[in-house]
Amino acid sequence: MEAVKLEIRRPQIVNGIGLEPDPDWSFKSLLSELDSLEKKLNLSSSVSLPFAKTKSREIYGEKGTKRSSNAFVMRVSDEEFEDSEGENEEVRDRGLVKAARFNCNEFYFSSDDDSDDQPCLDVQTYLMNEVGLVESALYELTHEHQLGVKEEIRNTVSALETDLMNESEKSSSAHTKVEKYREARREVERKFDVQYQRRVAEGLDNHLTAVQRDHELKSQIEERKIRSDAAHEEAKRREKALQEERLRQEKAKAEAELQAKLKAEEANRAALEAERIAAKEAAEKEAAKASKANTSEVPQTEASGGPNATSSRVENDKTNKSELAGNMLRAAESALKLERERLQKLKELEEINQSLRSSSNQNFDSTGRLIGRLIRQISGNKDKVSTQASELVKIFNNPRCPQTISIAYFAQKVVSNCESPSHSAFACAHVIVLVTSQFPQAMDLVLAEIHRACIYTVPKHISYTKSAFESKEAYWKVIGYKEDDGKIESTTDYLVRLDSYMKLYGALVQTEVAGCQNVHGLKEGWAWLARFLNALPANMYTAVALYAFLQMAGFALFRKYRSQFMKMLNFISENFLNALRSQDDPDLRPITSKIQCYLEDKLFLQEPEGRTLQSSLLSNNMAPESDYHGPYHQQSRHFY
Repeated sequence: MEAVKLEIRRPQIVNGIGLEPDPDWSFKSLLSELDSLEKKLNLSSSVSLPFAKTKSREIYGEKGTKRSSNAFVMRVSDEEFEDSEGENEEVRDRGLVKAARFNCNEFYFSSDDDSDDQPCLDVQTYLMNEVGLVESALYELTHEHQLGVKEEIRNTVSALETDLMNESEKSSSAHTKVEKYREARREVERKFDVQYQRRVAEGLDNHLTAVQRDHELKSQIEERKIRSDAAHEEAKRREKALQEERLRQEKAKAEAELQAKLKAEEANRAALEAERIAAKEAAEKEAAKASKANTSEVPQTEASGGPNATSSRVENDKTNKSELAGNMLRAAESALKLERERLQKLKELEEINQSLRSSSNQNFDSTGRLIGRLIRQISGNKDKVSTQASELVKIFNNPRCPQTISIAYFAQKVVSNCESPSHSAFACAHVIVLVTSQFPQAMDLVLAEIHRACIYTVPKHISYTKSAFESKEAYWKVIGYKEDDGKIESTTDYLVRLDSYMKLYGALVQTEVAGCQNVHGLKEGWAWLARFLNALPANMYTAVALYAFLQMAGFALFRKYRSQFMKMLNFISENFLNALRSQDDPDLRPITSKIQCYLEDKLFLQEPEGRTLQSSLLSNNMAPESDYHGPYHQQSRHFY
């Protein structure tokens, strides 16, 4: 098809704008014309148009390559030109130019073209439609504006994404800073809380200290008041005693005067009787001389009175010995009866065990050593005490060793262990109660061994008399002194052992174990104290025994008997201590002051050390057992 040039027959110009294009224009000229048209439109409008261009148009070809601005030729076919000739005539008559159709055979469209080339083709397609030049230009401007807007939107989105990422990083950084700040604030608040709690604790401690100080002050005031009342009562008692003493002296004086009168009268009667007897004897002598030749001499009888006098002297000697024995042994009859029964049971058990040993070829000494080792390992720990008691019960139930032999070993070892420096009286008492709760017959045997080792656990006292004992050493052996290689131990060592035995006995009577019955409990302890104060004299031995017993059992006795126990303590203060002071013995002053401090400081209100067993294996400052109990027994060496 032959290409023809488009001819413009009647070009018209309206307001300086050509309505029909120059058929010989190049594409560059067309673009410049469109630019000038836009500029004029912009100048003629008071409001800026949204599609105003600031950059000249550029044409891009395939693959986004820029095309040159050379002139292009619009070609149309003969058939189309003939068909459209009539229409063109009509358009020319109306003063407009109708755009002719043309082929774009010279353009090569590839099926492989990217979608980016499509907008350019669309622009060319619309430029070929039968529309006006202004509409085509306006559409092109609109399309370019859309592309620009899309590009701006794309750039804006990219910028927004970048800003979003930056803001996200900033937000993360800010969040991290906030978390750090919050953690710092938490740490500061925690420190403030710790300081506040410390201040609260200090304030509470100060308050408790003040309250305790106030209580102590009140207690001191109360004690001073009690002491003042006691001193007042003591003054009254002394005054009353003085009055009674004066009355007694006056009565004694009157009795002495009466006795003197009676003696004088008796002397007068005796003198008269003597004169009468002398006169009678003189008369008899004279009569005897007169009849001397007729009478023979008769032997005089013994002044003693013959067999009857001898019999009377024997009876007097028996009475004197009985009175002497009663003065030597000081004890309650009930206590002596219980002692005899317990010692008898122990004697019978020893005879049974002797027969078992003689009839059996087995040696039971290993059982005794095992029991002794278990008792030596007893400490003030609750778990240890329970373990040792369980092991001892297992030994008692062991058929390889007779139960009587095991119980005898147990009684011997538990009493002899009192002399050990590491001995814990309360822990040992707990073991005794746990074992005897399952074997009640063992309690009497343990008490018999204690009585045998220390007579003051009965309680009883034997006084020294020259007529009853050959020497002091013989007396000391009777009351419990030990003899080693023919040498009697010192009084100091004896008092230490006496203190140990009394502490074990005191700990035993006050021990209470949950779920177990103590067959020799506080009731027997109260009876012991009553018998002691009623029967035993006040001396060094009894003072040491009393103080050791009060140290261990005084707290429990006060909790149970209260006012009755206070009466006992008052009796000790008014009678026992006064009896000790009256002896004016320097050796008695330390133990006397200890008993007086116990009463005045009311130490019976304080729980003795070691009474409550520890619940863990840790002792005081993790000290060994021997170090833990050593000072307790070393303190007991200063009673004399």
